[in-house]
Amino acid sequence: MVKKIFLITGLFIFLLVKANGQTKPWKFAHISDTHIDGKTTIEDLQRTIKDINANPELDFVVITGDITEFGSDEELMTAKRMFSSLNKPWYVIPGNHDMNWSESGGNSFKKIFGSKTVAFKHKGIQFLGTNCGPNMRMGPGQVPRENLVWLDSVLKQTPKSMPVIFMNHYPLDASLNNWYSVIRRLKTCNTQLVICGHWHQNHQFDFEDIPGIMGRSNLRGADSVGGYNIVTVKDDSVFYNERLPGLVTKPTWATARLCQHDFTERYPRPSYEVNDQFKNVKQVWRVRDNSDIGAGAAITGNLFITANTGGWIRAYDQNSGKVVWSTKTGGKLYSTPCAFGDAVAVASTDDFLYCLDKNTGKVKWKAAAGKPLVASPIIAGNRVFCGSSDGYFRCYKLSSGKLIWDFKQVKGFTETRPLLYRGRIYFGSWGNQFYALDQRTGAMAWKWGDGYKNRMFSAAACEPVAVANRIFIVAPDRFMTCFNASNGKVIWRKRDPKIGVRESMGLSADSSLVYVKTTAGDVLGINAQSGDMQVKWRAGRSMGYDISPSRVEEHDGLVFALSQSGAIYCYKRDDGSLVWIHKLTNCLVNPLSFLNDRKLIATTMDGAISCLSY
Repeated sequence: MVKKIFLITGLFIFLLVKANGQTKPWKFAHISDTHIDGKTTIEDLQRTIKDINANPELDFVVITGDITEFGSDEELMTAKRMFSSLNKPWYVIPGNHDMNWSESGGNSFKKIFGSKTVAFKHKGIQFLGTNCGPNMRMGPGQVPRENLVWLDSVLKQTPKSMPVIFMNHYPLDASLNNWYSVIRRLKTCNTQLVICGHWHQNHQFDFEDIPGIMGRSNLRGADSVGGYNIVTVKDDSVFYNERLPGLVTKPTWATARLCQHDFTERYPRPSYEVNDQFKNVKQVWRVRDNSDIGAGAAITGNLFITANTGGWIRAYDQNSGKVVWSTKTGGKLYSTPCAFGDAVAVASTDDFLYCLDKNTGKVKWKAAAGKPLVASPIIAGNRVFCGSSDGYFRCYKLSSGKLIWDFKQVKGFTETRPLLYRGRIYFGSWGNQFYALDQRTGAMAWKWGDGYKNRMFSAAACEPVAVANRIFIVAPDRFMTCFNASNGKVIWRKRDPKIGVRESMGLSADSSLVYVKTTAGDVLGINAQSGDMQVKWRAGRSMGYDISPSRVEEHDGLVFALSQSGAIYCYKRDDGSLVWIHKLTNCLVNPLSFLNDRKLIATTMDGAISCLSY
């Protein structure tokens, strides 16, 4: 009898322990938007890390993006050193500030932190996280194509019944260009929760039947200290409590049920109905690259040459879209190739400028820089000009790659394609500077600074235009500036709140107008001869809010403008009336390449290449 009682008691204790083990709550910390920049952000993060290290109840830490303010190598290394002082596991994904202004083209984040994606299991839950950009070109967020491929592979190996918690910097809504592609994948598995950052505030969501929770920024803002969230997982629920480090844990502000959710497909998706309205635009061919394409292309002979973020330079047949040759570099490519004669120059984030044979793709030479190259080269005669991320702007001999001169005083890094005009080369940098160099010697003719301390206002992502001894630039501060090309004196500089220009510009065929795109999505023609910002031409159709940098081009009497949501807008040069719209995808369009017989080739940031007749 005693033995029987002992056995029953032992079984009861075993079941009780097992039950308690199943229901015992566990916790982790959710940090977001630390924005390390050497100011109070470091103190805010130090305080948070000290608080987390003093809490033995926390199993691990997740950091959902915008680790740095500007994505510089120095800021990333500072963040890595600080997170490495955590006494528990930590997992980090990048945000838009880490990737959009990256001097390394996004390579440094992976090099320093080991990956741009996250996958780990804890207490029977699969945690997954991806990069979401935007990568090197301003616009809405976008999960890169290679990250979607990675997500497919991980989900394929994840048991259908295993709970999944997904992490992203952006919320999974229309602020992310391809939110629907991510959600479609998450709905194929047992996704129970999405956590994110980006807005700098605590907020609860419903992402198409998937519960979502946004964590606050770690920054103090107007308060005396910053903060983060303690996440408690208990039974079938998750609880969010804001923590002010060293002070107080606030009451639960968000809860979400962890369970197998019922997913529906009743939610809206990007519409392509506009293409049915303009049937004069036809798709000749379309191919899909296996990586993102973040720059324009070069047309030479019968070839169309572009580069991708997988590190490949590829030549396609213009008539069929078939690959003629491919050459691999050692880093991501955000450079628009430049062709001249039998040579093609392309800059890579593996720290080299490449010169290839245009017919075979064979490397003729490559020249080293001190840091990655995210700028685009330009060729004039037997010279190649290209900026870098190491504070240099260089000129090489096209035939051999021999360095002719280097200018060593660039503040910040160079991103875009320079302008050659009247024996000088003009370009901006992510250091609030705009430069004019002697094309022959590299000597500085003049430079101009916009007076702002914020690097993000630099005129570094626009391609300048020139006419009648005037240089024009537009920048993220919404100013348009006109310089005397000879001496750099400002002729006029204006920020019209009703116009709000930003980084997209071009020149009319007769050089009488400078085209600009506004943040409201209007295309304007500015008088190139006026003493002020005089609007002479306005397009008849707005493309809506748009912040993506792109060229506005005139070709055969038509003006072409590009949107961040994947559409090409075509207007009449004479009166700005709309001719047609064609939507290619739902992300930004790169500079167009025009062929004969009213054909063009367009690439998009998600790796699509399309040939259109119009």
